[in-house]
Amino acid sequence: MTDVATWAARLDDAATAPAPITPLSGDGLTDLAVAYEVQRGVVALRLGRGERLVGGKLGLTSRAKQIAMGVDRPLHGLVTSGMVRTSGSRLSLEELIHPRVEPEIAFVLGQPLEGPGVTVADVLAATRYVCPALDVIDSRYEGFTFTHLDAVADNASSAVFALGDDLVAPTGDLALTGCVLEVDGRVVESAAGAAVMGHPAAAVAYMANQLVATGRRLEAGWVVLSGGLTAPVPLLSGSTVTATLSGLGSVTLGAE
Repeated sequence: MTDVATWAARLDDAATAPAPITPLSGDGLTDLAVAYEVQRGVVALRLGRGERLVGGKLGLTSRAKQIAMGVDRPLHGLVTSGMVRTSGSRLSLEELIHPRVEPEIAFVLGQPLEGPGVTVADVLAATRYVCPALDVIDSRYEGFTFTHLDAVADNASSAVFALGDDLVAPTGDLALTGCVLEVDGRVVESAAGAAVMGHPAAAVAYMANQLVATGRRLEAGWVVLSGGLTAPVPLLSGSTVTATLSGLGSVTLGAE
């Protein structure tokens, strides 16, 4: 079996080139724990270049996506300072492989969350602010085709993300928060917060509880992207994508 460090380097090279590679599942990746080891290796390479951890992210948080992937659980990854963009900025598609963008509810933590046993109520109590986010996912695999294990190793397809400028205390029922996704002013998707595991804070709790296995926790000050509210849409040259969430404001990214 190919060693973890080699797989991590292969994914990191694919992201920095950028150029797609064949899935690791075709090269002997068969174990979930090993896939998360590869993910940690990928993140470590970014940290070694001077980036810092700024939070976490969830993927496959809707039942429909899990069924489509043939899995029964979400996955999680880590996000670094090099992935952060400001709302209104424009991305160069030359730096990405086949980017897609999805709207999310982001949680900015005021207190750490450490499992096991973290609940939705715990997440809300620990959250300083929530805000809209646009998460650009960019699988490093050829044809955007991969298994659950491949996606885990690829750090949940993390690429870049932007947060809205309005930071709102989590006082309302986020499960009922409406989301409208527009591309160049045209509505292409809509959803509610309940699309993410019934409540977006449930996704944050899930990640906190899963991190126990590696001795980690969600730290105060971290941003946690709770998972796509809608299906991801391709990010195309010249386009502008805007997510508007009821009561939380909006966030925009463009591409060129």
